[in-house]
Amino acid sequence: MSQLIMIHTNRAILTFIENQLTEAEKKDRVFLQSWPAGSHLLKQGQGNKYVFVQQTGLSKVHITEDNGKDFIVQFLGEGELLGEIEVIQKTPNLTTVTALTEVTAWCITTDYFAYLITHNAELNRLLLLSLAHRLNQTSARASYQQVYPAEYAMLKLLSVLATQQTSFAKKDLADYLGVSVRSFNRSLKQLRERSIVHPDSFDLYIERDVFERLMREYGE
Repeated sequence: MSQLIMIHTNRAILTFIENQLTEAEKKDRVFLQSWPAGSHLLKQGQGNKYVFVQQTGLSKVHITEDNGKDFIVQFLGEGELLGEIEVIQKTPNLTTVTALTEVTAWCITTDYFAYLITHNAELNRLLLLSLAHRLNQTSARASYQQVYPAEYAMLKLLSVLATQQTSFAKKDLADYLGVSVRSFNRSLKQLRERSIVHPDSFDLYIERDVFERLMREYGE
């Protein structure tokens, strides 16, 4: 199974925008803008004038269902593209992108982005790699969320979370797993009662070999 990545980044696309486009090419068509935490870069169901390449900060991509519940698709860091699929398909935004910290991103006008993907082979190559990576991650995540018990998904998430330097709200973690906060709390309580997760944080309370044995047991 593919390794789960908590925060997606794409340094190659960021480098392309910053280093391979000349200032003349960027003029009036590619520029930097910042958003404070809590603001939206894209809104579900709306059209958009720009494709974004995130330069700094952390954002979440989420879908709001008809019942008002959110499902977090991804957490995004530097270099990740926002809104490119909608430009290619000529559709409204499928998701909302919300800044979790202050976010700075390159804004590319949709007309110029459409021009680039029809005239620049390198950008097309980077886009294909990005889409393949997202498909790989989506498949891996769907597998462990649907096939394995809730505790397995929780442990998988917490093991990845331990490698990050960023704190996440409990609701965002629950939305990422596609469960209610109540279900998240119940699974977390069960793991804490078994001394697997620290009682006062999301940190794992067990050694790596014990963790790996537990994951194998859940998979049996």
